[in-house]
Amino acid sequence: MRLRFNEAKATQAASRFLQLRGGAMSYLKLTKLLYLLDREALLRWGRTVTTDRHVSMDRGPVVSRIYDLIVDQVPPGTESVWHRCISEPQGYEVRLLNPPDYDELSPAEEQLIDEIFTQHGRKSRWDLVNLCHDLPEWQDPQGSALPIEPRDILKAGNKTDAEIAAIEGDLESLAVAQTLVSPG
Repeated sequence: MRLRFNEAKATQAASRFLQLRGGAMSYLKLTKLLYLLDREALLRWGRTVTTDRHVSMDRGPVVSRIYDLIVDQVPPGTESVWHRCISEPQGYEVRLLNPPDYDELSPAEEQLIDEIFTQHGRKSRWDLVNLCHDLPEWQDPQGSALPIEPRDILKAGNKTDAEIAAIEGDLESLAVAQTLVSPG
């Protein structure tokens, strides 16, 4: 069982990166920054920020649901937190349309976003692709997409088997709690 994707929280994380970048950036770069954010949060706290699933794609690890929100057309009449705040791509770039309230992000998560941006925000999208290709959990999917499990990231981050089991247990408990609080 996995944590339920929190589109509002993912949108807030992406919006904060966009604000730090002046309001626009290539979506390839944005997805890499969000992956690096989730990776670091998982290694530090045992949880990701975006609550997204991760996959290896040809250009490196990707935040899967966020990628779909960026590249898929929105059906007419569909309401989406993401699309109220972030534009559809134009020339492979997305823009911040309406900054959201940042009520889903904790101060520690906001600080980590700032830290990741300070470390990697000035790098080009291609530098980030190369950096992400060097991450031990990334596998070349040869034109497909391969799942990256939390265990893969934790193992790559030198967590012990006991630490990995404890984090997986915590994530499983959170996922069960989500279904009890708001099934569906």
